[in-house]
Amino acid sequence: MPDMSASVSLAATDLVSLADLDQNKVTPGVLGFIVFAVMALAVWGLMKSMNKHMRKVDFKEPSDVQEETGRPADTAAPRG
Repeated sequence: MPDMSASVSLAATDLVSLADLDQNKVTPGVLGFIVFAVMALAVWGLMKSMNKHMRKVDFKEPSDVQEETGRPADTAAPRG
């Protein structure tokens, strides 16, 4: 069973080396979180504004225009 203890000690040293922080590793950090949060808030604001503007749009189907005017939709608007 000496092979088992050697593999266990090797695995333990690998786990310890993984726990050490690598100073050369690049991470997003606090600045990355702040930038992401600002972008998320901007997208949320834009979606809210777009939703408000889309509610203001008065879109009528061609069949609705025909029912109101009594003539086909392509002749409902004056040409000129």
